[in-house]
Amino acid sequence: MDNLNKTSKIFLFLTTLSGSLWMGAYFARLIVFYQLFEPKDFILKPIFNDQNLHAVLTDINSLIVLTLALYLIFIITYFLFITISRISLKENGWLFIITIIVFITLPFELYLCSFDYKIISFVLSGNFNPMEMIQLIIKRFKVLSSFPVIELFCYFSIIYFVLFKPLTKKKPVYEN
Repeated sequence: MDNLNKTSKIFLFLTTLSGSLWMGAYFARLIVFYQLFEPKDFILKPIFNDQNLHAVLTDINSLIVLTLALYLIFIITYFLFITISRISLKENGWLFIITIIVFITLPFELYLCSFDYKIISFVLSGNFNPMEMIQLIIKRFKVLSSFPVIELFCYFSIIYFVLFKPLTKKKPVYEN
């Protein structure tokens, strides 16, 4: 890991930056989305009516665009970093675990991103029915249930793996 060339270091920096920004934006988005509903049964809070729901969903759209863009940047730069750096996953178990976490969560998150893309398309069209978007948001919550929270915990564990680097093979030191 110490022998990285400049290109690898750039992609490592971009991966770290976009990954941490994505996690923060994703966490904020989950909080904002859950604030739209009552604690049980995804019933819209009474303070949201037809007049203000359009403006609220338009404002939330920027958070959705941010998380979608940052996730795509994170995935692309991570795979470029892994490919260009040629770090041995066999000798760096911590990096192997991180790669497994990214690979396992990727298809599920891409599926959720398809819902985000639909929401973004509705808002950018300008003329959308807020209740249809609320139903799409509810469907996004229900389709994979608690996956976004579990995914965030998995990505928070990546911080531990990067800091402490467990499962790293040590090169034998020979005494003369």
